[in-house]
Amino acid sequence: MKAAIGLLEVKNVTRGIQVADTMLKAANVELVLAQPFCPGKFIVMVSGDVGAVQSAVRAGKGLSLDCVVDEFVLPNIHPSIFPALSGCTEIKELRALGMIESFSVASGITAADAAVKAAPVELIEIRLARGMGGKAVVLFTGDVGAVNAAIRAGTQAIADSGFLVDQTVIAAPHSGLHGVLF
Repeated sequence: MKAAIGLLEVKNVTRGIQVADTMLKAANVELVLAQPFCPGKFIVMVSGDVGAVQSAVRAGKGLSLDCVVDEFVLPNIHPSIFPALSGCTEIKELRALGMIESFSVASGITAADAAVKAAPVELIEIRLARGMGGKAVVLFTGDVGAVNAAIRAGTQAIADSGFLVDQTVIAAPHSGLHGVLF
């Protein structure tokens, strides 16, 4: 696994493709994700060594400063982020349920990484933008205390960005939610 991931979220598809090309040319990084998301935004995610990822994100941002919605460079990304992004995390038991909703994909992933690093919770999924007006929703489960700690850390990580929509904890979710969430 590479040491870092970086992401640029831009306002339009054509600029997003150009940003992806610029990022790949700027540094020795691997393209993880480059695709349009709702509502007409484009996400470019790269991985690599921290310095290379920082250089790639800086180059992409320089190309499209007027189009950047949000961005991040996350060194030492938690290994549960990638399965949660693809929705393939296997959760056998739904305990307390924590949810963080954000206005951007980048802030959702940032909140998820901070939450899972702060407390012993299991990421269920990081839902990204599709069918949600460009928002992201982070879902995780664990003991009530751990979920509360994860919520605090995740929301604190994005609080200053202005992208936090809402956060909540369901201490004892109904068993019927398990089938809907997984």
